[in-house]
Amino acid sequence: MRRRTAAAMVTAGLVALALPGAASAGGFATVGLSSLPDGTAPGKPWHVTLTILQHGRTPLSDLQPQITIRSGDVTRTFAARPAARQGTYTADVVFPKAGRWRYAIADGFSQTHTFAPVSIGSSSAIAVAGDESGAASVPTMSSPAPASGVAAAPRKSDGGNMGAALAVGLAAGLLAALGTMLLMRRRSPAPAAGEAR
Repeated sequence: MRRRTAAAMVTAGLVALALPGAASAGGFATVGLSSLPDGTAPGKPWHVTLTILQHGRTPLSDLQPQITIRSGDVTRTFAARPAARQGTYTADVVFPKAGRWRYAIADGFSQTHTFAPVSIGSSSAIAVAGDESGAASVPTMSSPAPASGVAAAPRKSDGGNMGAALAVGLAAGLLAALGTMLLMRRRSPAPAAGEAR
């Protein structure tokens, strides 16, 4: 009877640990760009359309995405407004001066997507060998920059790693289950000599 109770407690604990991970597992969005800002002239708008999809598939409406640009101590934020198609938003981003700029898009749903640095006021691409501080930076885009009209892949995301969080939760649940079983085994009385188990 005690073993069944311990098994039921372990199962309930594992289910309880798995539910929060499963509930939050689908809460992410992807952002596609109609164009990239490379080569945009300073002071001239970069007209961009964002396509925001939940799970990379379902268009998301009623969001308030923002594009933030940064170069040195200059930071500007531009609100994107809903476009004609569901899940699309447009923005006119103006880089105030020439140079190397970083940009990120807060999708208004779950996270901020950071993209590779761009060159404003130049037709040449920027090598991503290091940042302003001289620290090395590793580019994570796996393919060349897409042509206009094709979604750009984000460089990285501040949304965290859901797989790692689930693995940690599962490991913690297994350790808790093992600890519960050991505790239950220690508390159960030893069978008398000659008594069947």
